[in-house]
Amino acid sequence: MIVSIAGTDVHVDGDEAASAIVMVHGWPDTYRLWDAQVEFLKAGYRCIRFTLPGFDETRPRRAYTVDEVTGLLRQVIVHLSPGRRVTLMLHDWGCIYGYEFYMRHPELVARIVGVDIGDVRGLRQALGAREKLYILAYQVWLALAWKIGGRLGDWMTRRMARWVRARSDPRFVSSRMNYPYYLTWFGGSQSFGRQTRRFQPSCPMLFIYGERKLFMFHASDWVEALNRRPGSKAVGFDTGHWVMLQRAERFNQVAGEWLAGAP
Repeated sequence: MIVSIAGTDVHVDGDEAASAIVMVHGWPDTYRLWDAQVEFLKAGYRCIRFTLPGFDETRPRRAYTVDEVTGLLRQVIVHLSPGRRVTLMLHDWGCIYGYEFYMRHPELVARIVGVDIGDVRGLRQALGAREKLYILAYQVWLALAWKIGGRLGDWMTRRMARWVRARSDPRFVSSRMNYPYYLTWFGGSQSFGRQTRRFQPSCPMLFIYGERKLFMFHASDWVEALNRRPGSKAVGFDTGHWVMLQRAERFNQVAGEWLAGAP
C-alpha cells in the first residue's frame, strides 16, 4: 500500500494492527534499501518506509532542512501509528535524521535500530587527522556535486558512489541526493552542527555496524556504553557500510531476535 503524506509516497506493508517499524535510508539510497527487511518483518510488524524528500524526482531539487525532514517523519508516524510509539530502523543519513527526531520527540519512539552510524558528535572527537581528511574530501566532493547539478553533478555523484562501493542501482543515483552534505559544510544557520544535538538515547537500542571499512562511523566508547545499558547492544558484522544488503539474512536474524525480546 502507498499513502501520500505531505506530498511524499509512503510505502506500508504488514498488518495495520501490528507494531510499526519506520525505516529511513541514507545516501545514495531510496526506500528500496529495506526490501529484504520488509519481506522478513512484515509478517509480524507494520513496515513503513519512504524515500527522503529531494532524493527522487517527485520532490523539488532543493536542500531540505533538518526541521523539514524530521517534521515529515513526525507526520508519517502520527498519521500511520496514531497513539502508538514506533521502532526506528535507520541507516547512514537516516541515522542522523532519525536520531535527531528521537531527541526532539522521544515520546513517539519505543526503540531504535541504528545501522553503521553512531553518535556523530562523539565520533568527531575520536577521529584522527587521516580520517578527518578522508571525510572532508568525499563530503565536499558531494557537496560541490549538489551545487553544480546537471550532468556533471550527477557524474560526480555516481563516481563517488562507485568508489565507496554503494549498493544502489545507478539509475536512481543523482546529485539531488547530496544536499545533506551541502548543508553540512555550507548550510550556515541550517547546517547540521547547528540544527542537531548529541544523540543520547534512553530507549532500548540495537546498533549494527560493518567492520570492513577504512574507519568506524562511531566511537568505541559509545559502543561500550551502549552495551552496558539494559536492553541495548551493539553487533559488528564482517561487512562494509551497507550491512543490511551485504549480510541480509544474518541482519534480519539479529534484528528480528532483538525486536522480539526488546521491551
